[in-house]
Amino acid sequence: MSNYIRLVDDRWSFRDANTKEFTHCYHTYPAMMIPQVARSLIAEYKPDGDLKTIFDPYCGSGTTLVEANLVGVNAVGTDLNPLARLMSRVKTTHYDDKLIADQFALIQSHLMFYNEANVKNRNFSHISNFSFWYSEDVLLKLSYIQQLLEDFTDNNDFFLLCLAETVREVSFTRNGEFKRYRMPEESIRRFRPDVFATFERKVLRNIQGLIDFNKTAPLSAHSSEYGFNSTEGIPTDILPPDSVDMVVTSPPYGDSHTTVAYGQFSRWANEWFGYENAASLDSLLMGGKKTKEEKFETIAIRKELNTIKSLDEKRYWEVVSFLNDYAASMANVAKVVRQGGVICYVVGDRRVKGIQIPLDYFTAENFMQHGFTHIITLVREIPNKRMPAQTSPTNIAGQKVSTMTNEFLVIMKKTEVV
Repeated sequence: MSNYIRLVDDRWSFRDANTKEFTHCYHTYPAMMIPQVARSLIAEYKPDGDLKTIFDPYCGSGTTLVEANLVGVNAVGTDLNPLARLMSRVKTTHYDDKLIADQFALIQSHLMFYNEANVKNRNFSHISNFSFWYSEDVLLKLSYIQQLLEDFTDNNDFFLLCLAETVREVSFTRNGEFKRYRMPEESIRRFRPDVFATFERKVLRNIQGLIDFNKTAPLSAHSSEYGFNSTEGIPTDILPPDSVDMVVTSPPYGDSHTTVAYGQFSRWANEWFGYENAASLDSLLMGGKKTKEEKFETIAIRKELNTIKSLDEKRYWEVVSFLNDYAASMANVAKVVRQGGVICYVVGDRRVKGIQIPLDYFTAENFMQHGFTHIITLVREIPNKRMPAQTSPTNIAGQKVSTMTNEFLVIMKKTEVV
C-alpha cells in the first residue's frame, strides 16, 4: 500500500447535477450512488478491448445497470433485497410508454369513482402490525389500487413500483427516515394522505422518465437482475470466470443493523407484495450474521481494528462480521473479471467508537490479493451531507480530507490471474 494514491478531484462532486434523469427518477432508495458517478466511471475508466458486460454485485436501485444500458452495454446485477430487484428490473425495461399511458388513464377513471364497498381484498395480516402503521382508509385505498393493477394492466411491474413507493409514503412513518420510526400521535391525528393523488404523481413522474430512457437507451442493450449472494459465490451459469469486463458498484458501508437499514426501508413494500424474507432481510445482508473469527488478512486497517477491539469487543466483532462477508464477496467478484478488466468500487469511511475505518484501503488491499493493480482512488465530496470533521488517514501520509463528507472511488485493473 506504500504507493497508494488518493486524488481529491472536485469534478466528481457533481454539485449541480440532475440526479433524477431518465429512470433514475423512479423510487427513492437509501445511500444511492448518483448516476453521474457511474456514468463518468464507465466513460473514463472502461477497460481496453471490448466492453460487453458490466457487473454490479450490490446493485441496489439499479443505477449502474441503467447507466450501462444508456451507453449500449449489457449489465448484470444482483441484490438480496426483492424491492431492489424490482426497482432495477423496472428501471431498465423498455415498456411501451403509450400503452402505459393508456392503462394509467383507465386506472384513473376507476379511482375517480372509488367506493370502499368495491375493495375485494381486506386481509392485511401479511403486513406486520398493520394497524400501527396505517389507517384503515389508507389500507383499503392501497388495496384498491393493487386490485386495479391486477385487472387492467399488462405491465404490472411498472405500476407496482409506483405503488411500492406510495405504500411507504402514506404510512405513519416519520418523514426523512430510512428506519421504521412512527410519527408522534399528534402528527398522526393531522396526517391525511391523499393515497390516489400520491400514486398518480409517482406514475406521471415515472412515465416521463420512461419516455426519456426509451429515447436514449438502445434496445440492443439489456440488463439481468438476480438474487444470488456474492458473498457465498457467483453462479457460473450466470457469470462464468473471466466473463466480466467492468464492475461498477457501491457496496454497503457496514451491516444494515448499525449503518444503513436497507431491510427496514424496504419492509413496507416487501411485506405488501408478499416478498420473501421481508422481516429478516437486514440479518441476511453483509455482516448480518455475527461471528467470532476473522476470515480475512489485512495490514491496511489492522491498527483501526485493534483500537476498536480495545474499546469495545462486541462492536469489534460486528465490524469483523461485515468485513468477513465483504472480503469473501470481493474474492468472488475477482474471479469473474477478465484479465485487463476494471473494477470501480465507490466506498465510504465508516466510524466505529470514534475510529475511522478506511474502507477504501481495505478494498484495494483485498483486490491486490487477487491479481489487481491499483490505478487510483478518487476522493469525491458528497454535496450537502451535513457531517463534520477534517481528518487524515492514520496509516498513510497524505492530504487531509473531510472523510465523513467524502466518498472514495477505488479503481483497479486485473493484471494477473491468481
